[in-house]
Amino acid sequence: MVIITPPRPPPPPPSTEPNQTALPPPHLLLPPPPPPPPPPPPPPLLTTLSLSSLTTPTTTLLLLLLLLLLLLTFSFSAFYLLRPRPRPVYLVDHACFKPPPANKTSRATVVKQFNAYSSPGGGGGDSLDFQRRMLERSGLGEETYFPSSLLSSPINPCMATAREEAEAAVFGSVDVLLAKTGLPAKEIGIVLVNCSLYNPTPSFSAMIVNSAGLIAIDLAKNLLQVHPNTYALVVSTENMTLNAYLGSNRSMLVTNSLFRMGGAAILLSNRQSDRRHAKYRLIHTVRVHKGSDDRHYTCVTQEEDKEGKVGVALSKDLMSVAGEALKTNITTLGPLVLPISEQLLFLATIVLKKVFNLHIKSYVPDFKLAFEHFCIHAGGRGVLDELEKSLKMTLYRFGNTSSSSLWYELAYCEAKGRIKKGDRVWQIAFGSGFKCNSAVWQAIRTVDRVKENPWIEEIEKFPVHVPKLCQLLHK
Repeated sequence: MVIITPPRPPPPPPSTEPNQTALPPPHLLLPPPPPPPPPPPPPPLLTTLSLSSLTTPTTTLLLLLLLLLLLLTFSFSAFYLLRPRPRPVYLVDHACFKPPPANKTSRATVVKQFNAYSSPGGGGGDSLDFQRRMLERSGLGEETYFPSSLLSSPINPCMATAREEAEAAVFGSVDVLLAKTGLPAKEIGIVLVNCSLYNPTPSFSAMIVNSAGLIAIDLAKNLLQVHPNTYALVVSTENMTLNAYLGSNRSMLVTNSLFRMGGAAILLSNRQSDRRHAKYRLIHTVRVHKGSDDRHYTCVTQEEDKEGKVGVALSKDLMSVAGEALKTNITTLGPLVLPISEQLLFLATIVLKKVFNLHIKSYVPDFKLAFEHFCIHAGGRGVLDELEKSLKMTLYRFGNTSSSSLWYELAYCEAKGRIKKGDRVWQIAFGSGFKCNSAVWQAIRTVDRVKENPWIEEIEKFPVHVPKLCQLLHK
């Protein structure tokens, strides 16, 4: 059997139409991807916030904090720019009282006068020997000064002679000061007088106003108000006439051996115009008062002995109390004046001792790097043994003149021509209570010698050697 396959039909002829095109591949027929979304718009500014958004608790709190911060910043800036700046205080000049030659007193005369007029049976040989030994070790010379009331025969301690001594010391220094500065007395607006053991009525300030023509002062108002462009007169003195001790208590006899007649006047100013001719500018003051401790409070007291004789008693704790007060004062002043290197060395020893328990000696800062001159209250020989010769010379020549001793010491440095422009002077004073005060001055100019200086006539004789024990010539 034969199978016959039919022939295949021929392929269709190609299209002859000109506009017909071939279809693209299927993957090309998909739609294009959508474009990327636009970036989010920036956050709206504070000024475009709606009222509803400002009322939310969080936003309200943030606004309040921002407002408070702006207010504090403005207040602090205003306070800093408008705060009252401390006015500079200038030491225009100072003067020390030099008593007349008739008041010169040897140590032997001191012993003779107090022994002759002490209470009968009260002095005795023991008290006389004790006072002699004190004078031999006091560091005082043979030309210190006693008031006339204690040099007369018999001695005459009374209110009238005490006022005579006070007037001599006060006006002897104030008159010299006004003559040196050429300042009319009526220009002085404040008068301050410090004298611990003599408080007459009328007062010292009233006495100066009455006799020197100074304008009267309302002290309470002066303490409560700030006085621009003002001169202040400071007078420092002590009175011996009513405070010489004529009993036998040894703790009270010490003052007879040390205290002498003297006084000083100081003119201060806060006028900017005085800077051109003032001597010094006040840089720092530090005050320490240890009166809260009974041992400090009672180390120097004015009291009566068993016979009713009034005197100033010095306790055996005086030297240690003075040392503690001085240490506190120096610790406070040190960071204000010492170079950073000295402060770091001191701090390092404290850390080694307190933190690491090392047994090392505390570092003593070298204050000679901070000051060129030292004026320390010439209280007694024991206080001055380790100090500069100018301090010993003041005790030797003038004795302990109480608060005015510092100004005799400064006058000594000036008479020696030691004060140069820019030099720093450290004054340290001690007082009952117990107090220790410091003042730091800087010389505005080189200080020249002047004829009104109490040392000027004999400055070439100093310094002199002062032995620790100087035998007393018996008379």
